[in-house]
This record gives sequence, structure tokens and C-alpha cells, in this order.
Amino acid sequence: MRQHVNPLSRIHQLARPLPPLIELFADPSLPLHLDIGSARGRFLLAMAPLAPQRNHLGLEIRRPLVEAAEADRRRDGLANLRFLYGNANVNLPEWLAQLSPGQLELVTLQFPDPWFKLRHRKRRVLQPALLLAIAAALAPGRRLFLQSDVEALIAPMRQLVEASGAFELAGPEECGPTVNPLPVATEREAQVLAEGKPVHRSLYRRSTAPLPPLADLEAHLEPTTRGVDNRHDAEAD
Repeated sequence: MRQHVNPLSRIHQLARPLPPLIELFADPSLPLHLDIGSARGRFLLAMAPLAPQRNHLGLEIRRPLVEAAEADRRRDGLANLRFLYGNANVNLPEWLAQLSPGQLELVTLQFPDPWFKLRHRKRRVLQPALLLAIAAALAPGRRLFLQSDVEALIAPMRQLVEASGAFELAGPEECGPTVNPLPVATEREAQVLAEGKPVHRSLYRRSTAPLPPLADLEAHLEPTTRGVDNRHDAEAD
């Protein structure tokens, strides 16, 4: 069962500065894979040994999960992996802006909490300001990977990414319902597939297009219906 956390609660709105790469990794010059919403960390714990040419950073809003993942990382002696506690929309934009140009190689956002109701859309992890911060930090050709088992959740994420004009969608030979561009499945992904249910995936590459003004992208999220933006909204409490 998913453990929902309200990212708009006061405790998660504190602007805690994230440490610089030089304080996190043995070789801070390596390209970086950022996993937003790393949960218990098992995905990155498996990825880091398979991709030693990168540093891997997991950001998670549930502190107990971060502490457990960090304990496993220390046990495994993985110097190219770290887990941090934080709220992506509060803590990441300024931190991303401080990265060296071209250092951010891959951003993954997998199975985020499904805030279905339209009035809860600001609790969803991929907000316009965060997307623009990610796009600004990614050099052309670098990747953004989204996946979810809830089609009604990934649809607005796709719409936001595509409305930015800053990304190009990879073809079905690289990413799709039966093609994961990454060599490791998350726990949620493995569970969903074992149940015979679909996983919805999209892989984007940063284009050379300039970024739109934040206000333009925020306007894209304004409700255009009577308060329902997917079929789950009317069913939710």
C-alpha cells in the first residue's frame, strides 16, 4: 500500500539546502542520475553497481525510508550513491541550478503518489517550476524518464512536459509498455507487472528549444473542466 505524504504540509515546505555534490560523492565530477521519489531505495541500490560511471542520487520525502536506504547503501559500500530527505518542489530547483553545465545526465520519476483530485493537483510531484528547473539543468540529449501504473496520473505529466516544448519524445523502440530503457525495475513496477497490469512509460530527451516563461506553463495546468481532470477525481473522497 502506498504511504501518501502531503508535500504541502508545513514540515515539508521548509527550504532545507541540499548538500553540494562534493559533500556527497567520492568523485563528484561524474555524471549524475537523479531519482525523484526514491522510496525505500532498492531501485538505486541495484542501479548504482550496474552504472559505476555515474553518481546516483535519490530524493525522498519520507524520512524513515531515506534512513533505511542510506543504511543499506553504507552496508553495500556504494560510494556513487546517496539518498537525501527533501521535497522535490521546494528543495530541488535551487540545487539543480548550482550543478555544473552538462553534469545532470538522467532524471527518473517513477510511480509517484497518485493525487487524483483536481483540487489536489498542486500536490503532484511534477510541477511547472520543477520541470523548468530540470530542463534548465539537462543538456540537449540528456534524458527524463517517467513511468506509472496509473494512466490518469502520467497523462498530465506527459502533457506538462510536452507543453514546455523543451523535450523530444523517444520512439517506441526505446521506451513503451513492454520496453523499459533502464536495466532495473522498481519494486512497484515488478509488483504491477507480476499482477499482469500495464505500466505506462515515457522517455524524453532535452531538446535545444528555449524554456517557456513559468507563467505560461502554469497556465497550462489551470482547470478547464468542472473540477474533474480524470475519471478517478469524481470517485475520490
